[in-house]
Parts: sequence; structure tokens; C-alpha cells
Amino acid sequence: MPELPEVEIVRQSLNKKIIQKTIKKVIVRNRNLRIKVPLNFKKILENQKILNVDRFSKYLILFLSGRNKLLIHLGMSGTIHLLKHGKGNFLTNTSFYNSPKLPDKHNHIEIFFDKFRLVYNDPRRFGFFEIIKDQQSLEKRFEKLGPEPFNSKFNTSYIFNNLKNKKKNVKNFLLDQNFISGIGNIYASEILYLSRINPAKEGRSINKAECKKIFKNSKLVLQNAIKRGGSSIRDFKDLSGKKGSFQKKFKVYQRQGSKCKRIDCKGLIQKKNISNRSTFFCTFCQK
Repeated sequence: MPELPEVEIVRQSLNKKIIQKTIKKVIVRNRNLRIKVPLNFKKILENQKILNVDRFSKYLILFLSGRNKLLIHLGMSGTIHLLKHGKGNFLTNTSFYNSPKLPDKHNHIEIFFDKFRLVYNDPRRFGFFEIIKDQQSLEKRFEKLGPEPFNSKFNTSYIFNNLKNKKKNVKNFLLDQNFISGIGNIYASEILYLSRINPAKEGRSINKAECKKIFKNSKLVLQNAIKRGGSSIRDFKDLSGKKGSFQKKFKVYQRQGSKCKRIDCKGLIQKKNISNRSTFFCTFCQK
């Protein structure tokens, strides 16, 4: 699943392509996504201009010329493609696909502009498109989610107060979107490595100094991932077709059996399942 950096790269790419473009036509080929596409979806979108493409956590938000917003979540396998009219069926894909070719049978939604169309493809159909009526409804939609790592509400005190007296391990805290929004499995492992914290360590055992490290490294890891275009684990690309390169900077993720990259550390990177999620950490320097 794309995490915050990958969704941010898609947002940046879409901003360059569809801002101030008017939606000419909408085709819904399959309404049965994770949230059913509303029957009036086509009517709401057609003739609307895209004013802005924003993001919260792993959600894309398209601001329309009316009051409505279009909320998009890519789920596990959703991708967004931009295809020029009359051209071949591939420009780029924006998720973790092995193949760059667009498999037509999973094209569930197509949004047409003057010279190109936006295609939403999703084999597993865990993603969704949702119409949000106004700004108040948008804020309400996200009110139960935790702050992003870049939000001022996310700080050392926030982390410490949420972890203290809790038996849940710190890795699961980082994956809990109600605690912090946008971090997934890849970046949780990288954050905890930089913080020298064992992912299985209970929240109640995390002291304030460690909370400060989590705060600092959460922002650092995500900023670096965005700067490098995200992580191309299985050919993630932005809308210009450019691959992300942060995977070249992984310290622990998918490096099981390899030596720790810290010069003064003799540990090996271990892979362990925590709550059915692959977790990577150094056996020596993450305590």
C-alpha cells in the first residue's frame, strides 16, 4: 500500500497535470469499490473545474469549483493513470505494480479532460472515491484520525502521553492511524531504526528521550522519502513515469540477514512478524 510519501508524490504530480482543468465526462465502470461509488457521481463531477489537489495522510483530496471535494484512497492496489486521447494505454502508474501495463479489466473510473483522461485502476478494489459536500464535512471525515508527523500537534509530549501506561508495542503505535496519520509498514521500521528502539518494545517502556527521537525521525524519514520520490518497491512511479529512489536508502527494510549500516554496530538485520506485519530491525543497536 502506498504510504504518505508515495501519496504525496501522486498529489504533486496531479497538481501539475489537472489543476484548472475542467472535467468533460465521467465513466463509472464498476461502482463496487470499498465504498460504493454514489449514483450521482457522474452528475456531481461533470463540468467541474479542479481547483487544487491536496492530501491528508494517505488520502488525496480534489477541490472542485463547486463546494464539493473528491476524496480518493488508493487502498492496497489502486493506481491512477493519465492517458492521452488516442494514444496507447500506458503513460505511467502510481503504485506498487510489477507491470507498467494498465490492465483494462480493472479500470473502474475514468475522468475525461480536454486532451487526456484520468483512469482509476484497482484489481483488489480496496480503494474508493467519496464525495465530500463542504469543508466542514471534510474536517469531520478526518476528526478521528491522528495528526500527521508534520502537524504541530504531533510532538514529544503528544507521543509520550499516548504511549505511557500502554502495553501495545511501539511499532503498532506508529501504524495506528488514530495515533499518527500516514505512516505505514516501511517507514515505521525505518523510523524505529534511526531512533534505536526495538519495534516490539511496549509503549509504557518508552521514555521521553526516546519519544523525542521518534518525533524527530518520523519527520526526517518521511521528508527524505518525499524528496527522493517515494519508495519503488515494485515499480512505484509518479505521474511523469519517474521511479522513487528512497528504497536505495533503506537502513533495515527488506535487509534481513545483512549487517547493520551503523559503523560501530556488529548486529544483523532481522525480520520478524509483529501483528502479521513484516518488521525489520537490528538485533544489536535497537534496544
